[in-house]
Amino acid sequence: MADISSLKESVLVYLDRSGGLQKLADDCRPLNDTQQTEAVYRFRVLVNPSDLIEMDPRLGDCVLHDPLRATGLFQSVCFLAIKTLSLTDKIHTASQVNVSLNFTHLPPFPEYTLDLSGFHQVYGPMRPVSMEGAVIAITRVTKYTQGARFLCTDDDCPGSTGFHHIRVHAPGATESATVRNDFSCMICSSQLKEDVKFRVLGETDKQLVELIHVEALDVLRGRRQSSFRYQSVTLFLRDELCHSMTIGRLYRVVGIPVLVHQWPSITWSVEANSVQPWEPQPLPPGCRKESPRFLELSERVAPSPWRFPAIVAHCFGLDLTPPGLYNTLKLCLLLSLVQTRTDADDPSLDLLVVTADTLVLDRLMAYSLSLACRGVRHQASAEMFASLSRDERGAGTANIHAGSALLASGGICMLGDLSFYRKDKLDYIQSVLESRSVSVFIPGKKYGEEADQQLSFPVQCNFWALTDSSQRSGRADSAVLGTAETGPVPAQLAETFGLVVQCGDRVGERGAVAQALHTLQQAVQPGSHPHPSCWEFSTEDYQELVARSRGLQVELSPEAKKLIHGYYMASRRARTRSQGVKISLASIKLLISLAEAHCKLCLRTKVVEEDAVIAVLLCENSVTLKHGRASALVIPPDAVFPCDLEDVDGLQRRDAALDELHQIILRFVYTFAPGADAYITEE
Repeated sequence: MADISSLKESVLVYLDRSGGLQKLADDCRPLNDTQQTEAVYRFRVLVNPSDLIEMDPRLGDCVLHDPLRATGLFQSVCFLAIKTLSLTDKIHTASQVNVSLNFTHLPPFPEYTLDLSGFHQVYGPMRPVSMEGAVIAITRVTKYTQGARFLCTDDDCPGSTGFHHIRVHAPGATESATVRNDFSCMICSSQLKEDVKFRVLGETDKQLVELIHVEALDVLRGRRQSSFRYQSVTLFLRDELCHSMTIGRLYRVVGIPVLVHQWPSITWSVEANSVQPWEPQPLPPGCRKESPRFLELSERVAPSPWRFPAIVAHCFGLDLTPPGLYNTLKLCLLLSLVQTRTDADDPSLDLLVVTADTLVLDRLMAYSLSLACRGVRHQASAEMFASLSRDERGAGTANIHAGSALLASGGICMLGDLSFYRKDKLDYIQSVLESRSVSVFIPGKKYGEEADQQLSFPVQCNFWALTDSSQRSGRADSAVLGTAETGPVPAQLAETFGLVVQCGDRVGERGAVAQALHTLQQAVQPGSHPHPSCWEFSTEDYQELVARSRGLQVELSPEAKKLIHGYYMASRRARTRSQGVKISLASIKLLISLAEAHCKLCLRTKVVEEDAVIAVLLCENSVTLKHGRASALVIPPDAVFPCDLEDVDGLQRRDAALDELHQIILRFVYTFAPGADAYITEE
């Protein structure tokens, strides 16, 4: 008893120091304003284990290793505080006080960490642990009983009135553990019956979530087969934690593992205690492994704002394609990789590649996918967005499983060749690309609800796709630069992709021979690069470059803003007047996203005017390929790489060509955007 009294005294001191008593008083104040009396009142108490251990090691040990006992101590102290301070007259017994201990964190030791890649679902101590993973499935919110009042059937027993028999939900308990018809009175052993009008439902109810180790998603890249088998964990989210997790995102969860007995089986799950968004943190700048080859290259070409990304793209994917063959596509792939983010307001860099050689470019895109922070190679027969199944944990509701696009949140979803998709799938892809969200319809009758429900989930990934231009749709090609022959892909779908890049049609016989020779060379001598004009960069070097570029925070310079705005206004007026093509507001977001990505790829933090020039050239080529008939801004088909980069002279010729295109863009802006000369200074 002395030990319990000492622990309760420590609880009271902690509540007083941490502001818990004041919060308890604030939570009790609204209870006095209502006329309704409930069986149970729930109070959340924030617990900092570090402060507890520093104040009273015994209490800290109790909270970390026996949370049910600690909850009872906090419940008793809170009840005494409510009665002593006369905070409310609605609470008559300690059983009516339902205390929920919410941990701010756990000690950073292995004993308090649950590794989802190596855990075993067996009985263990019921104590809080921390885990990290990705959400692969989620249910809709359902009701659960938070507490109930029972009365003795013997009218002469004191338990037939008052609040002597209160049942509250405990971690891991099923609904039948809280509400059942075979409970007995603790006073006279007579049968208890529930006072239904005092049943308390959860504040925001219950939700089930499937969490899996983030490394399990690497299997979806499709490049390597793993002998490991990953097992998902079921989380129970209750009350204020509902809606705190989004499908496809990464989270750090503090929870209590429990065994749920549902005869004849026993299931293992975790009662979530706190949820925080989580992203794997890279090494600090002082410990991060930098690629010395890229650092050396950056120093050598520092005077030119265009040469570093040009050489990086030129030497990219040399195991698959010879240098110089698909430089524009390689640059676009790298820009899309470094511009993958999970913010809802960030524009996406979706890429549609039009080519007659889908095999080689599919391999190039698959290789690029391995550099993404998260990548999913979607199969045409698999589920792309979301699917439904019945929950197996007894909730009786729909379980929503993430498809490829939702699993690729914050990364790349590679669709592959769109000619393998049915028309209804292509229409669905078009709808999602336009709205950047996916809707899931849940029939109520099928999943135990009275009404149907439709849920919407944001789609926050970049899409890569291929289309075979050899499958002609009957449109005529332009001899210079016109509407791209997108094969089986409708023009409306091609319009929803931010960038359309045409590859192969202009390579000609020389490019086909170069590709054939390169493929034979790699077959005879794998990994050899007999190209004197190329730097030697490994896959690990590119991984480090992409990871470092993604982490940069960039800012638009006034000059870049002015050029992007001026081109956007001029392009809208020029194309609307001459062709009737409407340039939407998404175009300016795409321009900004491209300029920022090019700046990141250059390892800079300031978006300069030259970055905006590359963005304009890529967008102008893409718009012309989509709609045909080049606007008054006439640029060559391969404007970003107008010449071969075989040596330093090639880089100098490219710089000179881009400088000339820069001036052409400025003249285009002055002509079709009156007043542009007031905010753009011509060089």
